[in-house]
Amino acid sequence: MGIVLSNIIAIYRRELQSYFISPLAYAIASVFWFIGGLFFVMILLGPDGILSAVAQIDLQGQQLGVPIPPIDVPYEFVRAFLDRLGWLLLFILPILSMGLYAEERKRGTLELLATSPVTNWAVAVGKLLGVLTFFTTLIIPLFVFQAIAISASNPPMSPTIPLLGHLGLILLAAAILSLGMFISSLTDSTILSAVLTFALVLLLLFVDVIAKSIGGPVGEIVGHFSLLKHYNTLIQGIFDTSALILFTSYIFLGIFLTAQSIDALRFQRR
Repeated sequence: MGIVLSNIIAIYRRELQSYFISPLAYAIASVFWFIGGLFFVMILLGPDGILSAVAQIDLQGQQLGVPIPPIDVPYEFVRAFLDRLGWLLLFILPILSMGLYAEERKRGTLELLATSPVTNWAVAVGKLLGVLTFFTTLIIPLFVFQAIAISASNPPMSPTIPLLGHLGLILLAAAILSLGMFISSLTDSTILSAVLTFALVLLLLFVDVIAKSIGGPVGEIVGHFSLLKHYNTLIQGIFDTSALILFTSYIFLGIFLTAQSIDALRFQRR
């Protein structure tokens, strides 16, 4: 067990270091922060933002002499912001996961990795933890900005809602990255890997729409596989164990399929 953990940590460090010296990773981070910052400003302060909408509703209430029910601005802001970030992941994560194994294939080091004493499970877990850690560093600055914005709210917002929402964001990212890692293990083309991951994630995000069109018990069963449906549950501050189980299942499935893919490569080289 100790040897397996040491191997996972070694792979994890190697993978994480590769992101911090990669110009592509810095380009992805710049785009993510720029678009994320744009969402932040537009949702909160934009012409159609939450503060403008609340001020307009309040003004209309005063003019008509009608009492306006209170609006939970911090909650609406956090929910809307995390919703936009969830869609942004659709474009960012396939690029982050595309080189996890495809680059190894291209450089010819995948065969060495597949035939090394390190188990394929340890390699897959280490790689996934590395890219997930890099992604988590991307959302930390945005989380700090949110904390500053909602700290001025009165009454103060419960920290449970943003924390649960960001847990959902990380779990959604882990599930997509895990599936993207499996697709990356099938090809030496990083572009093809990114495109196929994008298509797969798009399908999984819209499973809920497909389920509603099917309807009935079958549609209800299909709807349980929707990443978007369960992500929306968590960013609403609702703790749902079925959402946690679903995300964990997707993560495990991606790691399992990746290990099987590399096992098949090892078998071919014998």
